[in-house]
Amino acid sequence: MAIARKFSIEETVSAGFAVAGIIFIFSVTGMLKWFNHVIPTAVIKGIQVGAGLSLVLSAGSSLLQPLGWTTPSSPDNLLWALFAFITLLLTQKSPRVPYALLIFVLGLVLAIFTVGWHHLPYIHLWDPTTFVPSWSAFKTGALDAGLGQIPLTTLNSIIAVSYLSADLLPHIPAPGVTSIGISVALMNLIGGWFGAMPVCHGSGGLAAQYRFGARSGASIVVLGVFKIILGLLFGGSLVALLREYPKSLLGVMVIAAGLELAKVGESLNYGARDLWEASEDSGPGGDSSRQEGLKQQRHLSDEERKERWMVMFMTIAGLLAFKNDGVGFVAGMMCHLTYRLSDAWTEWECQKRTDSARSRTSRQVTTIADEEEQLLLDE
Repeated sequence: MAIARKFSIEETVSAGFAVAGIIFIFSVTGMLKWFNHVIPTAVIKGIQVGAGLSLVLSAGSSLLQPLGWTTPSSPDNLLWALFAFITLLLTQKSPRVPYALLIFVLGLVLAIFTVGWHHLPYIHLWDPTTFVPSWSAFKTGALDAGLGQIPLTTLNSIIAVSYLSADLLPHIPAPGVTSIGISVALMNLIGGWFGAMPVCHGSGGLAAQYRFGARSGASIVVLGVFKIILGLLFGGSLVALLREYPKSLLGVMVIAAGLELAKVGESLNYGARDLWEASEDSGPGGDSSRQEGLKQQRHLSDEERKERWMVMFMTIAGLLAFKNDGVGFVAGMMCHLTYRLSDAWTEWECQKRTDSARSRTSRQVTTIADEEEQLLLDE
């Protein structure tokens, strides 16, 4: 929206302020926990898979499709994309090979070749400038862009990130939705005053970091320190170099990240967090304390598996068709509620038939007793 409407900096940060303020309220009031509790896992998985496929589609349409085999330039064409793709395939079974780092450095070299040595980034210490939006700018940013961003931020940048963290790194405690929400809110409520672009913890970014080697918080600390140094020392002089970064290499890395995010859907019916329940088995010799805290996988019927798949795919379909997480969420929730209403209706009909059978049996017994009593009186 900021690009399409040519928002000013004040209008853009106002959108960030609006979203951050609402997310902060959701976090401190416990509403995020409630959202996380009532939203079905199938819908969350659908948001994750849909976001991953959206990355793949955007990489193909906006990054790779405009390229030719030798155009638009020798440092950026489909030949380089093919090279990056083949290298990606060859290094899939070699996690020690830093694929992303190598491709990133290669892209920088090609970008430097494109811009020329006379247009390289130069040291220019950051000179902080504060931005205080006017009421008019705040209304434009908050209403035209901020409100529409809230479903995306809540679903894909908070709840889905918490789920994805548990899926990718099960041996590390996953961050809660409240802590992620407060983090998103504070980033924008602080950075916006200095003209920072609104940011969040997108599940696509987490999938990309994991796909290319990140396994602990140290990787994010290193990345953050590196970005702070670049921003403080070089600032806006980096823009020209980044603008010329080869789309061929970037497109392949975005596709890899999208596939990493999309494949979490495979755990929907086996391994999803809502399928784990406390084990009722006791240890040898009746020592139940040894099993305390252990969980076991709940097995689903064929019908349950089909329903969960349909809810997930309905969410994906709405997201991709309208390119909107909110639409995908509504479509998935409606599909889920339809199944639940159908189950409730079936259960009500079964209960009704049971009550009717009991009533007929009771009347029959009463009738037989009355007949016997009448025979005794007649005698």
